[in-house]
Amino acid sequence: MLYWAASVSSFGVLVFLYSALQHSPDMAYPPSSNIQSNSKLMSRCIGLYFALCCVSLAIMSNFGLQLALNLFWVVCHGFAAVELIQHLLNTFPSCASVGEALLLSAGIVLYSGDMLACTFTKVNDRSVSFNLVSPWHSTNRSERSIIIQSVLLALLVFPLVFKLLLRLWEHPSPMTSDARAPSEVRRSLLFFGSLACVLIIIAPSWMQFARDFESHPFLWVFSFVFGEPVKRLSLCVYWVCLIYASVIRFYNISKNSKVERILLRKYYHLMAVSMFSPALIFQPEFLDLAFGAALAVFLVLEIIRVWRIWPLGKLVHQFMNAFTDHRDSDLLIVSHFSLLLGCALPIWLSFGYNDRPLTPFAGILSLGIGDTMASLVGHKYGVLRWSKTGKKTIEGTAAGITSVLVACSALLPLLASKGYVLTQHWFSLLLAVTASGLLEAYTAQLDNAFIPLVFYSLLCL
Repeated sequence: MLYWAASVSSFGVLVFLYSALQHSPDMAYPPSSNIQSNSKLMSRCIGLYFALCCVSLAIMSNFGLQLALNLFWVVCHGFAAVELIQHLLNTFPSCASVGEALLLSAGIVLYSGDMLACTFTKVNDRSVSFNLVSPWHSTNRSERSIIIQSVLLALLVFPLVFKLLLRLWEHPSPMTSDARAPSEVRRSLLFFGSLACVLIIIAPSWMQFARDFESHPFLWVFSFVFGEPVKRLSLCVYWVCLIYASVIRFYNISKNSKVERILLRKYYHLMAVSMFSPALIFQPEFLDLAFGAALAVFLVLEIIRVWRIWPLGKLVHQFMNAFTDHRDSDLLIVSHFSLLLGCALPIWLSFGYNDRPLTPFAGILSLGIGDTMASLVGHKYGVLRWSKTGKKTIEGTAAGITSVLVACSALLPLLASKGYVLTQHWFSLLLAVTASGLLEAYTAQLDNAFIPLVFYSLLCL
């Protein structure tokens, strides 16, 4: 079901983009017989795809109501992905290309649909005597995954809730417009009060409904952290000290130095290697939860920055603006999200699998080491460019590929000593590293998001 949900989401978006291009008023030429034949071919592909989806889902489930519900479920994913990518491209035109918007919209729809499926499964188990939900959604999920999903989805929906509350707050009344407008302090109190309600009451209630926790989810997190207090608390202290020292140092450099911003941002990639590599080797479960907490903090700070919530809004905006690039804008800053997700997604996707020990390191290796070394070496020593208009150099790409191979040769013996089963052949590893390095040199997409996923996929082969 998850495969078909992802497939329908992506296919629906591609159909929408094709239709939008066909009916775009900016087309420099009128419709021709070639375009009409392409349209007929596209409609046939859609029909064939729909028939294939029906046959596959019919094999997976019984005919009748079960099949109809499965079809309805995957079609809803497709419609949601189309609506979301339209919203992303219209609202944030300078922050995402079509490929990046496709990746983000499909990911959010699948992530939300998976959590909703778990919720519907619980409703089905408690209130319906016959099975209406696919058995796949009854798979037992870990407490960590349920907590991360609930908090992140609650924060993604929170801006809509806050916008509705502001409209109710500013609803026309006999008072003057100046009296109706909430002050910054009152607006701030409304924001933090509603945020606390969502995170303390609504999200934990959703977690406990979707999965039977033995205690309150926050108490579970507390007991999990203190399950190994020396290792996990010392790791937290290490992270806090490293973040504080690095952020203060790099922020001062960005204000008082002529160092190019692209190189300054690569130092954060190296910081990610220093932070995540020890935790992934020695405390992978704790890192799994820490990534969710960090992403939640980033979402809260970005919401505060966008809405200019007093007293932190302007301060957060000034700080984040020191590390932006051409993909960022005042409306949305995506650089820090892409770096964190690039490191976290391979870890989340490969959790529980032991025969591909390098797959969790796909983001750390490709971004923290490969991309950083390619930028540093290419900027300082690069002469031969891949294209006349591009900035990527052959020397930088070679340095990135070599550095990742060296890091892999150092990691594999260490992972073998930790009990991982080593089934990765050096030829397939060389192919995966080289292909991801060349993709980094040629792609015009957001490499922090695409390269780790491509490298992860190649490592799984």
